[in-house]
Amino acid sequence: MRTLITPRSWAVFVARVILGLVFFAAGFWKVFRLGAVEHARDLFVGPYEGGPLPEWSLWFTGVAVPYVELLGGALMLAGWKRLAAAVGLGAVLMLVTFGHLLAEPLYAFNTHVVPRAVLLVLVLALFEEDRLSLDAWLSWRREAMSGTS
Repeated sequence: MRTLITPRSWAVFVARVILGLVFFAAGFWKVFRLGAVEHARDLFVGPYEGGPLPEWSLWFTGVAVPYVELLGGALMLAGWKRLAAAVGLGAVLMLVTFGHLLAEPLYAFNTHVVPRAVLLVLVLALFEEDRLSLDAWLSWRREAMSGTS
């Protein structure tokens, strides 16, 4: 019989919760303190105005990113819809990296992007080991109710 909770389960749980907290806190601040429109204006439209990207794309992504961070962070914290949350958060990280490098080709993204990306990759690499997630509990419950093991 295999142990349900393993050291890998704890490792991915810790990584997922930290990742969730980081993104949830950032999204919460951007949505409820700064404001998503202000975030778009101050961090997307203003700095990249007159650049190669169309203004509508700057507004769209600038308003969307805070909500993706908030929702993705909350889902990671709960361990529910983890793959969808990981895809959304990964897209935010790629977008942020692209934007920073567009503005400053030698941008040192090791303090902002790399820690989050490492946590995200760890969560995805150990995805099946995450037995302390709501997804895992729901899967276990479905199997138990259907009589399979």
